[in-house]
Amino acid sequence: MPMTDDQILSLVDRTADEFRGELSELESAIGMLLIGRHYGWRVILLVHSPATIRKYLKILGLKNLRDVLPEVGVLAHRSNAWRMLDGTQNFWKAVRGQIAGVRSAKADVPPR
Repeated sequence: MPMTDDQILSLVDRTADEFRGELSELESAIGMLLIGRHYGWRVILLVHSPATIRKYLKILGLKNLRDVLPEVGVLAHRSNAWRMLDGTQNFWKAVRGQIAGVRSAKADVPPR
């Protein structure tokens, strides 16, 4: 079950209070978490490499994104990568890099 907004804010506060290291990495990890609230963990997996996600999870003290973020967030439809894969069986292939040209951090308002 995804974390509530209060739980996420508490996690961010605790992480910031205890953090030792590069502030740019802390900022990026928190940004991933906050954007993931709106887009969901599936989109986050299409935006970041597995190594980057592992690094951010470690900074946040989390085991995996599925425990804290919705699977598909209310803004997932704005992700170009998600729109390419939604409704297909290719999601995990794209996450593993087996489908070229899908991984993307681009978001926009989809055409009507």
